Amino acid sequence: MIIFDLACKQQHSFEGWFQSLAAYDDQAGKRVISCPQCGSTEIRRVPSVLHLASSSGSSPVANKEALPAAAAGTLAALQQLVSAIVSKCEDVGSDFAQEARKIHYLDAPLRSIRGTASDDDYEGLREEGIDVLRLPIVKKEDLN
Repeated sequence: MIIFDLACKQQHSFEGWFQSLAAYDDQAGKRVISCPQCGSTEIRRVPSVLHLASSSGSSPVANKEALPAAAAGTLAALQQLVSAIVSKCEDVGSDFAQEARKIHYLDAPLRSIRGTASDDDYEGLREEGIDVLRLPIVKKEDLN
């Protein structure tokens, strides 16, 4: 899942969640994305206010106080959402892919699980039609 900051021709800003960049491009091309404020389908991607990590693993944000209030609030909401989801899931650790398959094929009881999976395992699950979601785990130490 990828989140893009978007804006319409009236400069209304909002987020869009997409499976991939290609999914965004497809939806934008078909004009099925609309502004929640005015309904415009003339949408474009805009630079993100907040980047939590760079390729070097360090944050480009010098300190949390430098973040706009809206970005800090969004981060807090994301942390709260992830925490709520994680607290309601059984941790199956590195057995995630195998357990997800068992649940999908009804070889194990239906329940919410969490754990770790390699990129290959994740893609394999998606190709089998097994709905999985990668969640960002944002730690306070990653913000400074």
